[in-house]
Amino acid sequence: MAGDAQDIPRLELEAVIGFNGHVFSGLRVHPDREHFIYPLGCTVILKSLKDGKQEFLHGHTNNVSCVTVSKSGRYIASGQVTFMGFKADLIIWDYEKRAIHARLQLHKAKVEGLAFSPNDKYLVSLGGQDDGSIVVWNLESKEAICGSPASAHSAGHCLTIEYTNHSDNIFISAGNGTMRVWELDLPNRKIRPTECQTGQLKRIVKCIEIPDDDHFFYCGTTSGDILKVNLKTRLLNSCGPRKQKFSKGVNTLKVLKAGDILVGSGDGMFTLCSGPNFKTIKKVQLEGGVTSIAVRGEGHQFFAGTEAAQIYRFGYTDFKEELIATSHNSAVKDVAFPFGSSELFATCSQDDIRVWHAETSKELLRISVPNMTCNALDFMIDGHSIISAWNDGKIRVFAPETGRAMLVIHNAHSMGVTAIAGTRDCKRIISGGGEGQVRVWEILQGCHRLIETMKEHKATVTSIKIKSNDKECVTASSDGACIIWDLVRFVRNQMVLANTLFKSVCYHPEEYQIITSGTDRKIGYWEVYDGSAIRELEGSLSGAINGMHISQDGQHFVTGGDEKLVKVWDYSEGEVTHVGVGHSGSITSVTISSNNRSMVSTSADGAVLRWRYPHPSSP
Repeated sequence: MAGDAQDIPRLELEAVIGFNGHVFSGLRVHPDREHFIYPLGCTVILKSLKDGKQEFLHGHTNNVSCVTVSKSGRYIASGQVTFMGFKADLIIWDYEKRAIHARLQLHKAKVEGLAFSPNDKYLVSLGGQDDGSIVVWNLESKEAICGSPASAHSAGHCLTIEYTNHSDNIFISAGNGTMRVWELDLPNRKIRPTECQTGQLKRIVKCIEIPDDDHFFYCGTTSGDILKVNLKTRLLNSCGPRKQKFSKGVNTLKVLKAGDILVGSGDGMFTLCSGPNFKTIKKVQLEGGVTSIAVRGEGHQFFAGTEAAQIYRFGYTDFKEELIATSHNSAVKDVAFPFGSSELFATCSQDDIRVWHAETSKELLRISVPNMTCNALDFMIDGHSIISAWNDGKIRVFAPETGRAMLVIHNAHSMGVTAIAGTRDCKRIISGGGEGQVRVWEILQGCHRLIETMKEHKATVTSIKIKSNDKECVTASSDGACIIWDLVRFVRNQMVLANTLFKSVCYHPEEYQIITSGTDRKIGYWEVYDGSAIRELEGSLSGAINGMHISQDGQHFVTGGDEKLVKVWDYSEGEVTHVGVGHSGSITSVTISSNNRSMVSTSADGAVLRWRYPHPSSP
């Protein structure tokens, strides 16, 4: 079978737009000062600060939950989540070789935190709340030295862990009502904790930061204050700020060489405050809660990552924010290239539509509709408008340069608009809804008119494609039917039935055949003329095929779905020619650019991936 062969050539991944801003302290700058390190789904991405080139560390089987880098820069460690009752992998990567140094398994369900000892001797790992243990690993022998429950029975879950800067034998853990300094007793293979005394204060600690001299350490809490604790006496030294606490808690801390502290808080405030009294010196409001602060070199430059999947750059002197990377922070539903152009493409998800420059992965335009989800979008062929389908039952038309709303069709469908397509003459829009209706709209200057409603589908319309002469269209639905409609008389010409929920449908460019895909993992070829089945391919080994697109010459098509693989197929042979590995979530849509240079696929984890298309058209 086509999917089994291991020797199928791999697609070349050109760029990834995506950053998981929900991983605390997930954004790191490598000690070589040249690379970012951050997680996206089950991939760890290395991105050059100079030219933006990306490299990918593949190896995790589920979402990455924590990332750390050793002091020397020789190693990167990342942990993942897995399912209840299963062991969660922890991978140590060799940075130079970009390869796995060791894969370690002990923790159940989730790896919560990781820290390298200062001389690269040990790695300490913290399990999530279903696991609750701390394990110390020897990097050379790749084996566990010892382990222990992270917190006392009377205390809550431990949330964070950090190694001291000078001793390979001392590290600190903290969490809900627990704060401990641990000492590694190597001859006896034990770790021994000492509780830190905080008096009457009851706090949930989210992050720990230890300045270079190891005299004190700082803890950021969910209450929005910072605790300063003496490392030698294990006693609370001070707590602040007294009056103006950080709103929505302190998510991440970094102490600069001068002694000042950078604070990232849950309300998106990025603050520079003085070490002794935690008084605010400068602050900047960012979009989304700040979850990561990474310092480059001596601290002249630093970076902040937020829950809105944005990455900002700051200079120490001017403390001005510069947005250097944006991405979707929720599932991306659809992607479209403008007709005849491959320089830009648009994607949509919850809250917004974004237009990207293909070559640089830079966001050119964001059209926001708060609290709504855009299910599908398309460019009109003349390039003058973006048409979009929304879950509030509205069709919205925007100008692609400015994002200005040109037209809103209210109550277009009663259960949300789920599919949309524009005709070649740019005068009509065909939409499908959650209730199964297919509607044809006439678009006039600034106004619209419903021409016809076609009611035959019994469930959600998932995909619409229009024939090049605008006289016929095909709709796929999750009721197990694909219907070919006559757009002159508005009646059904043909119907294709299968025991599946259809997810997508495409016309072959010569328009005498259609191909379909859906939840039965099959790709079906059908005659347009009489709706008869021509052939059926096994499209995926697991899960639905959600997206499909055919090249303009009709020789190849591309599919993607719950299997998380992008597959390029030869149309006439029905064989897979290339496979793309890189998505961590279910693929929601795929499209080929009109000049056959690149392809873009989107997934449920918010990622947008651009691949080199392997069959460039001959000039």
